Amino acid sequence: MDIATLLGLFGGLAVIVSAIFLGGSVNTFVNVPSLVVVVGGTFMVTLCQISLAQFFGSFKVTLRAFLHKSVPPEKLIEEAIGLADIARKEGILALEGNEIEDKFLENGIKLCIDGHSTDIVQKMLSKDINLELDRQSTGVLMFKSIAEAAPAMGMIGTLIGLVQMLANMDDPKSIGPAMAVALLTTLYGAIIANAIALPIAAKLKAISANERLNKLLVLESVAGIQDGMNPRVLQQLLVAYLPESKRELDASK
Repeated sequence: MDIATLLGLFGGLAVIVSAIFLGGSVNTFVNVPSLVVVVGGTFMVTLCQISLAQFFGSFKVTLRAFLHKSVPPEKLIEEAIGLADIARKEGILALEGNEIEDKFLENGIKLCIDGHSTDIVQKMLSKDINLELDRQSTGVLMFKSIAEAAPAMGMIGTLIGLVQMLANMDDPKSIGPAMAVALLTTLYGAIIANAIALPIAAKLKAISANERLNKLLVLESVAGIQDGMNPRVLQQLLVAYLPESKRELDASK
C-alpha cells in the first residue's frame, strides 16, 4: 500500500475539513443540490469523453494509486543477471522451473523456453507493454477530465444559484444565505479538482512512467538472456536504467 498517496490525499482533505470546523457551522457548507450539480454533472461530462467500459475500468486502475508497490529496478537487474548466468552456463532450458518474482520477466523467460525467436518474443512483450500503458493512460485521462469538469460544473452551479437569488430580491435578509449557497458549488468543484482528481492523475502518471521503465528494463534483459549475453555485459547495459547515483553502486556488485 502506498502510504504517501493515502497521507497526501486524506491529509489534504483533513486540512480543508478542519478549516471548516474551526470557522463556524459545518451545516453552512453542506448543500445537497450543489453536490448533485457538481458531482453528478462532473461524472456525466467525464462519461461523454470515454466509453462506459473505460469509465468503470478506470476506477479499478485508480486502486493502483493506493495499492501499487513499485519493484526497485536494482532488484530486477539482480534477478535478470542471475538468470543470465544460469542460461549462459546451462542453456535457456535450464531456466525452466526457476522461481521468478517479477511476472513480466517470468512471461518473457517462458516465451524463450518455448522456443520462440527473439523477434517474436520482443514483439509479444512490447505489445503487452503498450496495451498495459494504454489501459493506465485511460485512468489518467479520466481524472484529468474530472479535474477540468469539476470547476466548470461548480461555476455553472454558482450561476444557477445567482440567477435564483436575483429572481427573489424582495427579502434583503435572504440575499446573504442565498449567495453562500451559490458559492458552495464553486467550492465543491475546486476541492474535487485540486484535492482529489489532479493528485490522483499525477500519481497514476508517475506509476505508469515508472512501470514503463521497469518493463523496458525487463525487455532488454530477456533479449540479453535469450542471446546468451555475458552476465557482466548485460549488467552494464541494464544499469543505464538506474539513476546516476545508483549506477556505480549496482555495478560494483
